[in-house]
Amino acid sequence: MTRVKICGLTRIEDLHFAVHAGADALGLVFYPPSPRCVDLTTAARLARAVPPFVSVVGLFVNAEPAVLRSTLATVPIHLLQFHGDEDEAYCRQFDRPYIKAARVRPGMDLVQYAAAFPSAQAILLDAFVDGYGGGGRVFDWSLVPPSLGKPLILSGGLDSDNVGEAVRRLRPAAVDVSTGVEASKGIKDAEKMRAFVTAVRVAESMSGD
Repeated sequence: MTRVKICGLTRIEDLHFAVHAGADALGLVFYPPSPRCVDLTTAARLARAVPPFVSVVGLFVNAEPAVLRSTLATVPIHLLQFHGDEDEAYCRQFDRPYIKAARVRPGMDLVQYAAAFPSAQAILLDAFVDGYGGGGRVFDWSLVPPSLGKPLILSGGLDSDNVGEAVRRLRPAAVDVSTGVEASKGIKDAEKMRAFVTAVRVAESMSGD
């Protein structure tokens, strides 16, 4: 089954809607330049409202290790997601499962990139834009190799209109959405979240999963 992560949550009501829609994981952003960044008090309140068997994912970009450890001491996070220039040694030092994001562009050897993070749970593929994060843009899916040697998480400009095709074509372990289910930056839309999860499940049923 393709797992669904809804990222960039900032409000408790959006969290409840995401869970009700069927999200498997919920993402909290700890990157101050992002409009979806949450402070530790808000993040802790959101994380503690997550029901059992739904994962809390913390997204970081080139964070100082002391800052990240302080966050982990305050917020119950199950999985780390690194979107910056972190290397393998940095990522594994926190003794927490993690995924590593790759910003995809032509000529990039994604298999080699994945091999540089042997301790990662998965590799997340996102669009390359200036700064960090995909900016709600879709990248060329033909750049994805048949196998990364690691589970694939697909991100970058996904919404209810295109995620079904993505699931059928790439058969990722998971899909990750933020902008595609928003009413505005950091504010999620309940109907868009429901439609996104439904589109994933429909695509799976058509693929025989």
